[in-house]
Amino acid sequence: MTTRILTGITTTGTPHLGNYAGAIRPAIVASRDADVDSFYFLADYHALIKCDDPARIQRSRLEIAATWLACGLDVDKATFYRQSDIPEIPELTWLLTCVAGKGLLNRAHAYKASVDKNVENGEDPDAGVTMGLFSYPVLMAADILMFNAHKVPVGRDQIQHVEMARDIGQRFNHLFGAGRELFTLPEAVIEEEVATLPGLDGRKMSKSYDNTIPLFGSAKQLKDAIARIVTDSRAPGEPKDPDSSHLYTLYQAFSTPAQLAAFRAELLDGLAWGEAKQRLFQLLDNELGEARERYHALIERPADLEDILLSGAAKARKTATPFLNELREAVGLRSFRSNVQSADAGKKKAAKSARFVSFREEDGSFRFRLLAADGEQLLLSRSFADGKSSGLVTKRLQDGSALDIRSDGSSYGLWLDGEAVGQGGEFTDADARDAAVQRLREALAPQD
Repeated sequence: MTTRILTGITTTGTPHLGNYAGAIRPAIVASRDADVDSFYFLADYHALIKCDDPARIQRSRLEIAATWLACGLDVDKATFYRQSDIPEIPELTWLLTCVAGKGLLNRAHAYKASVDKNVENGEDPDAGVTMGLFSYPVLMAADILMFNAHKVPVGRDQIQHVEMARDIGQRFNHLFGAGRELFTLPEAVIEEEVATLPGLDGRKMSKSYDNTIPLFGSAKQLKDAIARIVTDSRAPGEPKDPDSSHLYTLYQAFSTPAQLAAFRAELLDGLAWGEAKQRLFQLLDNELGEARERYHALIERPADLEDILLSGAAKARKTATPFLNELREAVGLRSFRSNVQSADAGKKKAAKSARFVSFREEDGSFRFRLLAADGEQLLLSRSFADGKSSGLVTKRLQDGSALDIRSDGSSYGLWLDGEAVGQGGEFTDADARDAAVQRLREALAPQD
């Protein structure tokens, strides 16, 4: 089975070493696998959330495109495109916005951080918060779900957004899938040792912290940046602690196991920090030297880059256009020229079926409802710690597991394997309760 992998980088600045180690390098390695279908893109719509400098965005798009190609991305094997060249993505964003819960978006790390900062400064909680920032996870979900990516290589700080894409995709499937899984639910992929590289000051390497190491600057710029890495005050000859050293972490991300073991031994033996920084420079310069030359050659040929990206967009839209048409049909945005009789027959068939609707509570727990064809709630599940557990119970009920329905006064409960999994509503008398139990049994009866 072919695995589809998708990733991208926001176009708000010059790529740095953290972008390379955390996203570009693992993505390019994955793209060389014959069993992998790779989709990689320039996330230039996302850039508009953080940057209002058009010249900077334009320059960054050029630099990032050149970076991916210089690092070895083969566009004959991978689909490489700009987000803004795929009109289906913003349309899908709106479809997903209509099913994404505000409570889910309230928990997004970037939004919460902005609110917390405003509260700390005594300002209105939403001061300076745009809808772009608030709904950022929905656009990211559209990026991923548009192409039904199985795996999404991300930094550790982006795991939540992939989980949100799963939540939103799952809800859309339940509401509009009619028994089909329209969206593949993605999985976040992280290289544990290099998921988030430290910057010069030990914090996460980020342009916003001004602590980055340039990816394709000159050899002198690379050496000067490494020289500014913060280390402790231990003198030459004193044993160093590799596990607390940001410099060691950077070395680890680019070395072989043998190189790392030798470097660790040298630090424990008292290698001077200046010598250690020279070792790191040599390691990085050897890895990046040839790619640096390719990068600068590509920057001088922007028309060639444009042709490559437009070709990639055309390739991506061969997937996106028919899939969006299918999604439009699913939500009811259908042509009036459709076969009316066929549509009516489909509606009658669907009207006979109950459906499960999964959702997520404000506290992060997962639940589901079983709704009759007329919208009556037949069952509300208990809370589950994760979506997988909730989904397994739903699947068992759909597959016709033996029902253990227990009446309890004015209500009833549903049990599986001796454990309560859901509850009915409150009824005024036993007859009304028993009638609801019968409707529940009919809704869960195996279909021929």
